[in-house]
Amino acid sequence: MSQRTRMSGNEAVAHAIRQVNPDVMPAFPITPSTEIPQFVASMIANGEIDTEFIPVESEHSSMSAAMGASAAGARAITATSSCGLALMWEVLYVAASSRLPIVMAVVNRGLTGPLNINAEHSDSMGARDSGWIQIYAENNQEAYDNFLQAHRIAEHKDVHLPVMICQDGFITSHAVENITLWDDEPIRKFIGEYEPEHYLLKEDESMAVGPYAVSNYCMEAKKAQAEAMKNARQVILDVAKEFEAVTGQHYGFFEEYKLEDAEYAVVAIGSVCGTVKDAIDVLREKGVKAGLLKIRVFRPFPAEEIAGALKHCRAIAIMDRAESYSGCGGPLGAEVGAVLYRGKAAAETVNIMYGLSGRDVRVQDMEGVFDKLQKLAAGEVSFPEYFYLGLRE
Repeated sequence: MSQRTRMSGNEAVAHAIRQVNPDVMPAFPITPSTEIPQFVASMIANGEIDTEFIPVESEHSSMSAAMGASAAGARAITATSSCGLALMWEVLYVAASSRLPIVMAVVNRGLTGPLNINAEHSDSMGARDSGWIQIYAENNQEAYDNFLQAHRIAEHKDVHLPVMICQDGFITSHAVENITLWDDEPIRKFIGEYEPEHYLLKEDESMAVGPYAVSNYCMEAKKAQAEAMKNARQVILDVAKEFEAVTGQHYGFFEEYKLEDAEYAVVAIGSVCGTVKDAIDVLREKGVKAGLLKIRVFRPFPAEEIAGALKHCRAIAIMDRAESYSGCGGPLGAEVGAVLYRGKAAAETVNIMYGLSGRDVRVQDMEGVFDKLQKLAAGEVSFPEYFYLGLRE
């Protein structure tokens, strides 16, 4: 029987780790992800799992240790946030290009500066081109469910890429919500044992991990890695379908909330989507055809599917919780904007920076966004290509 309870997002991810029972977890503490290795260490001490926990001197070391464990044939995980992820930058690329199926819990927090410890997507968005699969959660339930699916995706023979499971710092990581925990037996059967075909400690097999590649070979390796990311699209959907058969929970590349007949749409990632849904419910009662496209899978980027879901909209606001300093908007705005352009979408679009460094976003704020979209579609007003929501003038 499943169990209905209450827990924070960090605790939910730790519960998922208990059910996965990985072989190795190297980790270094950093707010707001510190609780995850803390919970796991307690589980190990209590005999609930037999994971080998490795305390290390930095996040660079934690990813390096995870790479070594994974290359040796172990199921390896870690967790980090913000500057910790940035300190891993070098080895993030090595892990992905070495095709190591590491799973990492990323609790999103703004990068310095100024120094801030609150929710922002600048950390994981900064690593969006490192070759890692990236899956984002709106709430604690999704953080838990996404982590349970991650190993099946990462370890698939057609993928073999690392996965980041992302959730918003403090907003979900420390906030307690109602959540359904799935029974151990069916979940462990769903996840399965990790049985890699090739690994460093395998007898009678010689292999190298992370070798130097001259120009004659390196480009082909990168193409193979890119093909693996493409393969991950179908694997993500297949794993989600199996997960739904076990739990009843449905997941895809994104969630469409009242989008089917929407004239005005918001595209967003993470916890703000709950606020957007509340605003949509208010506006629908007033006869406004508002909708949401909540992106769950950012890497691989589901371009065609996004274009198809938004093709009927008159005006679209693309919400970014990360400033890319391009002078043109944020990373989500750039990628969704490109998709809409290639798809010859007729919708008016605007890119909005919101919630940077944990700035609150209220239902009224999102109602205001939809009001702007209505006026934009009617030609009553024009807006800059991108602007900041809730900025103190």
